[in-house]
Amino acid sequence: MIYNDIIGTIGVSIVLVAYFLNIFGLIPKEGILFFILNILGASIACYASVLINYKPFVILEGTWAMVSFLGLIKSLKK
Repeated sequence: MIYNDIIGTIGVSIVLVAYFLNIFGLIPKEGILFFILNILGASIACYASVLINYKPFVILEGTWAMVSFLGLIKSLKK
């Protein structure tokens, strides 16, 4: 594996962990941990997409990170 593959795999794995933890009821979808995992994972995956200059995934993962960040802010205001 090369550097960008490792970085991308880590990012996507973090997003998938958040998803599975939520689906199996281990963390709530409105919980801070859910948002933090999504922000972290999507940001790392976005960086990996930047490294390979693949704009569609830069947009996808960048948007995922931003929406998760907004969700975190909304969750913290409750």
